[in-house]
Order: sequence, then structure tokens, then C-alpha cells
Amino acid sequence: MIERTLFSADHEAFRDAFRRFVEQEIAPFHAEWEEQGYVDREVWRKAGANGYLCPSMPEEYGGAGADKLYSVVQMEELARGGYSGIGYSLHSEIVAPYILHYGTEEQKRRYLPKLASGEMVGAIAMSEPSAGSDLQGVRSTALKQADGSYLLNGSKTFITNGWHAELVIVVAKTDPAAGAKGTSLLLVERGMAGFEKGKRLKKLGLKAQDTSELFFDNVRVPAENLLGGPAFENRGFICLMEQLPWERTQIAVTAVAAAQTAIDQTVEYVKDRRVFGQPVAAFQNTRYKLAELQTQVQVARVFVDKCLELIVQDKLDTATASMAKYWTTDLQCQVMDECVQLHGGYGYMWEVPITRAYADARVQRIYGGTNEIMKEVITRAMGLGGR
Repeated sequence: MIERTLFSADHEAFRDAFRRFVEQEIAPFHAEWEEQGYVDREVWRKAGANGYLCPSMPEEYGGAGADKLYSVVQMEELARGGYSGIGYSLHSEIVAPYILHYGTEEQKRRYLPKLASGEMVGAIAMSEPSAGSDLQGVRSTALKQADGSYLLNGSKTFITNGWHAELVIVVAKTDPAAGAKGTSLLLVERGMAGFEKGKRLKKLGLKAQDTSELFFDNVRVPAENLLGGPAFENRGFICLMEQLPWERTQIAVTAVAAAQTAIDQTVEYVKDRRVFGQPVAAFQNTRYKLAELQTQVQVARVFVDKCLELIVQDKLDTATASMAKYWTTDLQCQVMDECVQLHGGYGYMWEVPITRAYADARVQRIYGGTNEIMKEVITRAMGLGGR
């Protein structure tokens, strides 16, 4: 296999430490959390106390000032163990960066230390019942009032970390007549009058992840909670487009890590499982199928590692991130399907890891923009855009 050169000795030391944290604080409880539909709130506080939240945030705002690869290590370790209920990456590498990149100084100092400590759990509310990948179709409105505040109305769905969230970045139209150019991002806190959380959604996979509906009924959001302040009113869509490449790369990272784990687990299974008096691994079909899958995952890993190099250099373009997201998640689902098949009947039993990995994988082709949208983004970069 091609040796990875992406990580330094410090990154690997961090991996060892985080793996121990996962083994102690997450692994023994994850099955229970899948049953209850959300992880315990305490696992967020423990992560914050150990420096595992917002590591790439500057030290002055409670982070470690580390590069994004430390967060990538966390993503890989959680995917490796199938601990899909833990929403650290969205909190640390999607929500916090929005505040860091676009927030006012007062907003950074108010929220980032609390996100880094685990005092606050962060979420971002984009999707609506009638608007998923098409963010221009958002219908939630935040209309400016005479006193400068915003009156927020609308609903959101499929919101990761939504049940635990104390802070939600809400995508809404501050100028509905302007379409995408009238979109803003608002910082909505738990406890604001009119902000209600709906039921925790029961899903095909990611069963320990607290995915929720959110409702906003005449929520009065103070002027100082407009992300970025007055200069960023109606500029929210631009902010979203700027941050999506990193979000989509994160999905690719987890896709490759989960696919590699599935292969490793299946290799061990087919060595032990016997059919017609010999190990399943002795059949040529088994060996060739696993060789094909390992080759594809190796190719994917090299490509994603290159994307991560570009991320660290702030050079990754939207089209390339879209390629990584669509191709690796398609591959992830293919790998899971083939590995389930090689497990036979055991591959259909929930207590077997490959079964849960199969269920968890399917959404990867949907969130962060469906893979069909990814192909549309790529074709436009090629000069083949439609209307």
C-alpha cells in the first residue's frame, strides 16, 4: 500500500490519545446511545475538557491553534470505529469556522470559547421540508424590525446536533424578494422565545446521532446575532458557498475511513468463516472481490489526502471537493454492499458492525449536497452548465 505522508508524528501522537479517549468514553456506550437516539450530553463536556473540540480554532478563542489535520484524525478514528453518533466534526469544523471566518470580534469571543469547552453544542440549520440541496429555495424568513432586530419564522429539518444544540446558525431570507442574494445567517440560542425543537428523527442509520426538526415562531433575534454584523446582511449565500468545499471534503474523509474499516473487518471474517469445508477466503471470487475493493479504496485515499493537502493550503476548489464527495461516497456504499454480501446472513444482523456501517453509509450520498448536485457543480466548472 502507498504510505501516507499527510500526517506528522505529532498528528499520530494525537491519534493515539484520541483513540484512547474513544475507547474509554465512546465505545462502551455507543450501542446504548443508538437505542436511545442520541449520545449523552456529558461526552461533549469530556471532549471539551480534553481539548478535542475546536482544535483548529485560535488559542485566543479557546482552541489549540492546530491545523485542520488534527480534526481529520478525529474524523478517521470515529469512522473507523463506526461511532456515527458523535457530531464533533460538524461542531468543530463547520459551525465554529463560520463564526471564526465571518463573525464579529464580539461574536467570536462570546461563542467560540464555549464551543471549544463543550459548554455549548453547535448546529447549522440549512435544510427545510421543501429545500435540501437547493439552498436558494430556503423559505425561512428573518425580517428586520424597527429596532434593528430580526423576526425569524420558518422550520428546519434533518438538523445534526439539533437536539443538543445550544447554538444554531440559521439560514434565512432577510430579503425574500432577492432570492439567494437576500440570504443571511443568524445566531440563534437555546431559550430564545419561539425557538422550539421538534421530535428526534428516526433514521435508517446514524441512529445515535441526534437529528432533529427545529421550529421558529416569531423568534426575535437581536441585531448583534446577525453573523458578521450589518456588513454581512444578505451575504449568507456567499458564506455558504465558500465553506461547502471543506464540508464536502470531511464527508469524503469519513467515507474512505469507513470503507477501509469495512474491508478490514470482512477480510478477518472470510478468513474464519468456513463454507463447504474451507474458509470463504479460499474462494477466488472472495479474494478477487476484496482485491478490487481495496484497490478502489486505495485510489480514493490518495485522492482525498491530496484534497486535504490543498485544504491546509487553502487551495481546494469547489469542483474538486465535489468530485471527492460524490466519488468516495458512491464507493463507500458499493464497498458496504459487497462486504455485507461476503458476510452472508450475518451481514443482515444489526449486532454485526458491517450491518450498521451499511445503514450509516447511505446518507453520505445525500447530505452535504446530493451526489447529483455534485455532478452538476463539476459540469459547470467544465463549462457545461445548464440554464
